[in-house]
Amino acid sequence: MANARSVVARGLCGAIAALLSLVALPSAQAAEGQKADLVNRRVLRVCSDPANLPFSNQKGEGFENRIADIVADELKIPVEYTWFPQATGFIRRTLFAKACDVVIGFAQGDEFVLNTNHYYRSTYALLYRKGKGLDGVASLADERLKGRRIGIIAGTPPGDIMTTLGLMGHARPYPLTVDRRYESPAERMIEDIRKGEVDAGVLWGPIAGFFSRRGGEELVVAPLVKEATGPRMAYRITMGVRQGDDVWKRQLNDIIAKRQGDMDKVLLDYGVPLLDESNNLITAPRK
Repeated sequence: MANARSVVARGLCGAIAALLSLVALPSAQAAEGQKADLVNRRVLRVCSDPANLPFSNQKGEGFENRIADIVADELKIPVEYTWFPQATGFIRRTLFAKACDVVIGFAQGDEFVLNTNHYYRSTYALLYRKGKGLDGVASLADERLKGRRIGIIAGTPPGDIMTTLGLMGHARPYPLTVDRRYESPAERMIEDIRKGEVDAGVLWGPIAGFFSRRGGEELVVAPLVKEATGPRMAYRITMGVRQGDDVWKRQLNDIIAKRQGDMDKVLLDYGVPLLDESNNLITAPRK
């Protein structure tokens, strides 16, 4: 991924030679090189939420902060953050505004950005207290959930399954889009489970795994990989870059492949339920 700044640094003769070499390139390749020049080569510019644990925060305590450190280590450059709440306008105000060059966590298949290869795959999970009549429940179709008070983040895929299974009548909804600097619906749901105000809850796996073992009684985290109806529960998570930054994408893909084991270790340390392509839990870093 050529950088125009490095060409200038070599002096006028080097710049002329580089321009002459571009004349011989096919137009598509030349265009790709120009797009790649939008990426800053001196620092890893990351778009991130300032208060969104377990993913990120301004103190660098999230697993996406640590993944960014791995990428920066491989590139031998420092990390520089652009902070913005992950709500409406996040990508437009950060990545598209060219204030940064990568979002560390982005669901695969979202056409809003250009996705790298995925660096982890996880699933929604059911949380509940041990010894309260739900031990062993690993599917929303389990009869023991009938009539139970179940916490659900409004607008998330598990809600469709709960509706199909007749579980919404006693459900307690929590908001999806909030400013995490001021509110944390997932933590509130887990607190309600621990207090017995709800019997179980459904959260995105990385959030469930992280908060289930912090702040009080440890909760059971049951990955929802056995659902037979409704939308899929498991998703591949990539890094997101701007459309057209294909060279940058390939460089990040190379880093993901090389440092997958290091990234796995970070994710497992944070309690993320990692899945392989057969929906088996990954319990040790991949080589």
